[in-house]
Amino acid sequence: MSAGQLRAVTEAETDVRTLMRALGARARASTRKLALAPAPVKQAALMAAAAAIRADADAILRANEEDVARASAAGLSESMIDRLTLTPARLEATAAGVAEIAALPDPVGKVTESWERPNGLRLERVRTPLGVVGVIYESRPNVTADAGSLCLKAGNAVILRGGSDSFQSSRAIHAAMVKGLVSAGLPADAIQLVPTRDRAAVGEMLTGLDGNIDVIVPRGGKSLVARVQSEARVPVFAHLEGLVHIYVDKAADLDKALTVVKNAKLRRTSVCGSAETLLVDRAGAERFLAPLVTMLLDAGCEVRGDAATQAVDARVKPATEEDWDTEYLDAVIAAKVVDGLDAAIDHIETHGSHHTDAILTEDAQAAERFLAEVDSAIVVHNASTQFADGGEFGFGGEIGIATGRMHARGPVGAEQLTSFKYRVRGTGQIRP
Repeated sequence: MSAGQLRAVTEAETDVRTLMRALGARARASTRKLALAPAPVKQAALMAAAAAIRADADAILRANEEDVARASAAGLSESMIDRLTLTPARLEATAAGVAEIAALPDPVGKVTESWERPNGLRLERVRTPLGVVGVIYESRPNVTADAGSLCLKAGNAVILRGGSDSFQSSRAIHAAMVKGLVSAGLPADAIQLVPTRDRAAVGEMLTGLDGNIDVIVPRGGKSLVARVQSEARVPVFAHLEGLVHIYVDKAADLDKALTVVKNAKLRRTSVCGSAETLLVDRAGAERFLAPLVTMLLDAGCEVRGDAATQAVDARVKPATEEDWDTEYLDAVIAAKVVDGLDAAIDHIETHGSHHTDAILTEDAQAAERFLAEVDSAIVVHNASTQFADGGEFGFGGEIGIATGRMHARGPVGAEQLTSFKYRVRGTGQIRP
């Protein structure tokens, strides 16, 4: 590299660093006003943001068409393009999601516990904003609205860094969100979008921007989350890949299993709650395996199976060890026959990502064992794994599915984006 090239690279890095630190400083400056904003003001801001998304729908969809065309030319997979694509219906769902978050109870100031000590001190624990949240995400442009809305509802400022493939779509959605904020008298800097595709911006966010970011939320593929966990100097709400399992027990109902497995795998293959591995109890394999495999194949899903699964249909491809550890996000599923509930739980513990796992059974005792022993953020009995979604939990939306064990786990909604403090009221007590 020549001296001129090196100087250009250094100047570019300095420019990104300066840009990102300015974003951090502006976000921090807005937090006090946000933390003190009355619930009706935040609600009005989000309702106005939802209206602006609807009003700007044509511009947002045109921006999305640019992103999709660019992604297609770059050779992105069909599943990734599906995650990127906005349709009028999806955009309306995005606006409706913002409005739904607006209508949620405000978590800030909520007293979660109160008690009195023998000396007369009265204590209470009350929810407070986290401060500034940094969200790093890939592909899905609707995350711009979801994350921005949830952070605002919880009284937090947010710095959003979307994927380069959704750059134009995210900019258009962000512009609509800011219109809503300003119309309600809240600072435009409460929701900021990183205005560059330069990947150095991610590295800057991971440093904490001079202490101005309080928590990072990564939402994307395994490599992104691994990088964030490895390099971040601030706390991280980890959203790991969705290596989702669905176990069909010997006591399952066949019709129910056919319906649930099809939905869990094929409703939308690109979401993190899509089932990636099908486990079938050997004691019930004669009844369940062939119908389930045939149903999936006939529906256009590729099945990669062990020897027992391959034996029921010639269209089944041999599974490799890698298949048990793969999040396909596509119309592909790995299938395996296991020796009962213990073997199913062992397989999930060995290969799973602690995201979402399900059991289909009419045996209440087996179901309770599965729910108790599978250590995943979400465990499901007799329902589709695609309910792994904050909106379906009644949270009005989510910023991601946290698979760690600290602070927040499962869908991270507005309430999970708060911390707490203790308020202590006395009448002159002193400590002896």
